Amino acid sequence: MGVETFTATIALIGIVILVASLLSGVVERTGVPQVAIFLILGVSLGPIGLAVFDLALESPALRAIATLALVLVLFSDAIALDLKEVRRNSRLALLLLGPGSLIPAVLIAVAARYMLGFHWAAAAIVGASLASTDPVLLRGLIRRQDIPAQARLALRLESGMNDVVLLPIVVLSMLFLRTPGEEHATATRLALGLFVLGPGAGVLVGLVGITLLDRVRKKVGVRRDYESLYALGVAFTAFAAAEAAGGSGFLAAFAAGMTVAALDVELCDCFLDYGEATAEMFLLLTFVAFGASLIWRGLEVATVTTVLFAILALAIRTVVLFPVLKRAGLDRHSLRIVAWFGPRGLSTLLLVLLPVFDGIPNAEQLFTLCCLVVLMSVVLHGSAIGLIVRRSPSQPSGAGGVAARPVDGAQVVMAAEAAPSNAAASNIDRADAEMPEPAQRITIDEMEEMQRAGEPVVVLDVRTERTFGSDPFIARGAMRMPPDDAVRLATAHRIPWKATLVAYCA
Repeated sequence: MGVETFTATIALIGIVILVASLLSGVVERTGVPQVAIFLILGVSLGPIGLAVFDLALESPALRAIATLALVLVLFSDAIALDLKEVRRNSRLALLLLGPGSLIPAVLIAVAARYMLGFHWAAAAIVGASLASTDPVLLRGLIRRQDIPAQARLALRLESGMNDVVLLPIVVLSMLFLRTPGEEHATATRLALGLFVLGPGAGVLVGLVGITLLDRVRKKVGVRRDYESLYALGVAFTAFAAAEAAGGSGFLAAFAAGMTVAALDVELCDCFLDYGEATAEMFLLLTFVAFGASLIWRGLEVATVTTVLFAILALAIRTVVLFPVLKRAGLDRHSLRIVAWFGPRGLSTLLLVLLPVFDGIPNAEQLFTLCCLVVLMSVVLHGSAIGLIVRRSPSQPSGAGGVAARPVDGAQVVMAAEAAPSNAAASNIDRADAEMPEPAQRITIDEMEEMQRAGEPVVVLDVRTERTFGSDPFIARGAMRMPPDDAVRLATAHRIPWKATLVAYCA
C-alpha cells in the first residue's frame, strides 16, 4: 500500500485548495478543463512524481474519499435544483432522465456484453456508470451565460438528476455477481433499502434539519456562512442515518437535498454561495487522488477492442439524444450542444467503484475499463468545452435568457430601506498597489449624493439565479451580476476600475 500518512493527507488538501484558488480565474477565462489540471496535479504528487501519496483500490482512505465525494455529488445536485424550473420543464426532464439516460445505459451494456464478453450484470454496471453525465466537467459550461438558456437548462437537469436514476441499476446488478442462492432474499431487503428506507431517511433528516434551523433563526439568528456548513451536515447525517437503518445512504443524501431545495430557499442559496465551493474542492481532491495512479490504469487495458468500445460508449448518448430531444422542442443550436456535451468523469468512477468496495469478483476490471472511457472523455469533451468557451461571444445582458425589467425609483428605495444591510459599496483603483478597501454599507441617499456629485457609480444586482428567478426585476440602471459569473461579466461590461460598485442582493 502506498504512503498514506496524516501529514501527506493534510498537504494534499492544502495543495488542492491553493491550486484551485489560484487557477480559478484562468480556468474561467480560458475554458481549460479544471479536471485535466487536477489529474496532472495527481500525477505530479503520485508515485511517478513527488511520491507524496499513492492510494490503492483497497485503500480505506480511497473508500472514504470516494464515498464522501458521491454523497456530495448527489446532495449538491439535488439542492441546486430549482423545483419550479423542473416542473415548468417536466417534459424535458422526463425525456432526459427516462429514454435519455436509460437507453444509453442499455445500449452500452449490450456493447459490453457482446464486445467484451462481460456477464450481463457486470455489463449493466458498466452501462449505468458510463451513462452518467458528469456535473464537475460540465460546471464551467453550465455557468456560461452566453450558452443558450435551453442548453444550460437541459445539461443542468441531466447532470443533476440522472445519477439517482442510474445508481439503483448499479446496486441491484451487484446482487447477481454475488454467491448464487442469496439473490432473492437480499434483493428484497436491498429494494426496501433503496426505494423506501434510503429516501425516507433523507426526507426525515431534511425535514428535521430545516425545522431546527428555522426555529433557531427566529429566536437567536444563524450566521449565513454557517448555514452552508449546516447544509453539508444535513447531507452527511442523512447518509449515516440511512446506512444505519439498512437503506441507501446515497439516495438519502439526494432525498435530503431535494427536501432542502423544496422547503428552504434561503439555505439553498447559502449553500450555493459558500457550501458549493467546499463541495467542489472536495471533488477536485478526489480527482487528484484518482490522478495519482488509479485512473491511468485505463491505459493498461487499451486495446483495439476496448478503444472501439470506449468510442461507442461516448457516441451512444449523442446518437440517442438527437431523436429524443427533438420531441422536447429544443432549438437546433441547443440540441447540438446538449447532445454532444455529455462528459464521463467523477460520477462514473464513483458509481463503478461501488462493486469494488463491495468485494465483487473481477470488479477491478470494470473500474479500469471505465477509467479508459473517462480519460478519453476528458480529452474529447474537455477540449471541446474549452474551445466553445473561448470562442463564444460575450453576452453582458445578464440572467440566462430571463429579461430583467427595471422598476421605478420609489420601489427601489423601499426595497433598499427595508433591507439596508444587503447594500454594500466597494471602491477599486487599478493604479493602487494596495488591496482594495473592504466593502462598506451604503444607503440609497448616500449613493444618490455620489451620483449627483458626478462620481462614477455602478449598481450591481448580485442576487443568485434562484433568488432572481423568483423575482426577475432589477433596479433601474443596475447591471445583472450573478456571483458565479462575475469575473466574465465584469470584463464584458468593461466596468471602470475607478468606479464605486454598489451591490445589492435583496
